[in-house]
Amino acid sequence: MKVFTLLLAMAFSVIARSQNTINNYQYVLVPERFEMFKQENQYGMNTLAKSLLEGVGFKAYMADEQLPADLASNKCNALKAELVEKKKFLSTGLILVLKDCQGNVVYQSEEGKSREKEWQLAYNEALRNAVGFLSKAQYKYDGSAPAAATATTTNTPAVVMTAATPATVTDSKDVLYAQANANGYQLIDTSPRKVMSLLKTSQVDSFIADDGVARGIVFKKGGEWYFEYYQDEKLVSKKLNIKF
Repeated sequence: MKVFTLLLAMAFSVIARSQNTINNYQYVLVPERFEMFKQENQYGMNTLAKSLLEGVGFKAYMADEQLPADLASNKCNALKAELVEKKKFLSTGLILVLKDCQGNVVYQSEEGKSREKEWQLAYNEALRNAVGFLSKAQYKYDGSAPAAATATTTNTPAVVMTAATPATVTDSKDVLYAQANANGYQLIDTSPRKVMSLLKTSQVDSFIADDGVARGIVFKKGGEWYFEYYQDEKLVSKKLNIKF
């Protein structure tokens, strides 16, 4: 049971990294100068990036602009725009990267290309094409708080589960089907609807779990799967019917 302490202490930072999508964010911060250039707003790229991102649906702000109160108090409510240049002999290539406040890549476009010979025309066209791929992602702010912002502003103590901790045990007979992904599994019901995320750990048959309401651990004991978490300072243990 001691392993639960370490797993839950890790849970919030890992979940924050894995669950963020562009739809969690309504704001994007655009720097005054992209790293690939020597001057601020060189070739008008920064103001163009701001305009294009607003065209997609984001609320974009430059570093020197007055920010909304919720963004000014917590920069983790915004993504940061970066550009990566792909060196080519006969064309200019740019990739748009959107990162959260922890430096994690939330979105990366395909390469926007231009064969214009004049630098400003080439960079502007490549940027427009890169943002064009973002348009195809059908961005729409879903009104939820970014996981990175929640993890940064909320000081949640690590939960210590011991054998002596009393637990409320419930039994869920609904079948949940495990679908593998890059970080572990997602559990879906027969709808099909996603009901829980499972993140791999170093322990066999133990996962960091999040059902959208509670965060805890899913583990196997005695041939049965259990989801354990704390609710109102009480340990809750729920038996799950998982099909891997």
